[in-house]
Amino acid sequence: MSTFTFHTLESAPEQSKLLLQDSQQAFGMIPSLHAVMAEAPNVLEAYKKLHVLFQNTSFDAEELTVVWQTINVEHGCHYCVPAHTAIANMMKVDPALTEALRNGEAMTTPKLQALHDTTLAMLRQRGQLSEAQIQAFFAAGYGQQQLLEITLGMAQKVMSNYINHFAQTPVDAPFKPFAWEKSD
Repeated sequence: MSTFTFHTLESAPEQSKLLLQDSQQAFGMIPSLHAVMAEAPNVLEAYKKLHVLFQNTSFDAEELTVVWQTINVEHGCHYCVPAHTAIANMMKVDPALTEALRNGEAMTTPKLQALHDTTLAMLRQRGQLSEAQIQAFFAAGYGQQQLLEITLGMAQKVMSNYINHFAQTPVDAPFKPFAWEKSD
């Protein structure tokens, strides 16, 4: 298997150095995911932009967590599930919700369950939702905007989940207490 380079500020391509400096300032470290993405500066830049754009959607902290973790768990991402558990804790998301997502259990409210179900259906059905699935999502209190915004979250998570799989990104020390493995 190929060994991917996990760049530092010194080893990164010139176009990635400022992006990694920003990561260092934001996280107090360079997350391993960013370090591997730095090999392709446009990938790192796109990922970081998608992250900011998704955080600025109409979703609140719990809803962001539902979308992120639904995707992370479905994809079996050994890196992103613990990372987003730590992020959820920083965002003051109810730990019961985070644990439900990590363990494939029911969400804490019917509205969050509808968001989880719709995100999961979009993933599994490659965006081909039935009219009944769309109407159930709308009946839960969401609209077209949120359906589109789930797709934005998916774009971000496909990048990170897939890269973590093939690069075998090691889980960073701050996320290790939240280690996770997909159960069969």
